[in-house]
Amino acid sequence: MTDPRPGRRLSGKVALVTGAGAGIGQGCALLFAEQGATVVGCDIDADAAGRTRKLAAERGVKVEVMAPLDMTVAADAQRCADTVFERYGRIDVLVTAGAIAPHMASAAEMDFDAQWTPTLRGEVDVVFLPVRAAWPHLVASGGGSIVNFASVNAFRGSGTFGMVAHCAGKSAVLGLTRQLAVEGGPCGIRANTISPGMVRTPATESAGAHEGAARAALLARIPLGRVGTPEDIAWCAVYLASDESAWVTGGNFPVDGGVLAK
Repeated sequence: MTDPRPGRRLSGKVALVTGAGAGIGQGCALLFAEQGATVVGCDIDADAAGRTRKLAAERGVKVEVMAPLDMTVAADAQRCADTVFERYGRIDVLVTAGAIAPHMASAAEMDFDAQWTPTLRGEVDVVFLPVRAAWPHLVASGGGSIVNFASVNAFRGSGTFGMVAHCAGKSAVLGLTRQLAVEGGPCGIRANTISPGMVRTPATESAGAHEGAARAALLARIPLGRVGTPEDIAWCAVYLASDESAWVTGGNFPVDGGVLAK
């Protein structure tokens, strides 16, 4: 059971966090460690993973990192999950925060090979492969929690960016996770999605989402009047990873400042 002391909601749990080098993955890795979990993060970018490890140390906690590992490569996903299980004898939580920036283009303009295919690989395969790799270890651990990331764009399109592939990919994650909940229930494996709204991360900054007209359009859709932070999302992930959500599976949790309420 979770340690009842304040600030230790994940005590005793072993958590594997993909995409831990930046953004939401980094936010989850750091907050999980602060909440008492043993955290192993992986990332395709070794330098970014190293920065997360250093930032954790500066906060007085520990995040182990494995990098470079590419979660769109089956062998890398398997090696990551197997290593964590061999090292700690269990995996209690899998957070699939790894992702590749989607290609933005309209349906009429999107190139199938150069844009559509890598976007779907970077948003769906990057979830499925670590889930498949970790699944037997979750079963051997007596069950656990899988936290995947859909998006508000699984529920609505965008008039600002060409998101046809992104919307398709995040909708696929939503459906995939519901099926995981059905298949995992008898094994004690829970699976849920978080659907973030616009979160300020290096990826969204490089896409120009926080500048000029794009920023103004985004803020106009957010009832709370600001974009999110990785920590905003990570707090929801803490709940889904903890024993507090022991009877929660197959759900989707919008953390979006109210975007889907409008």
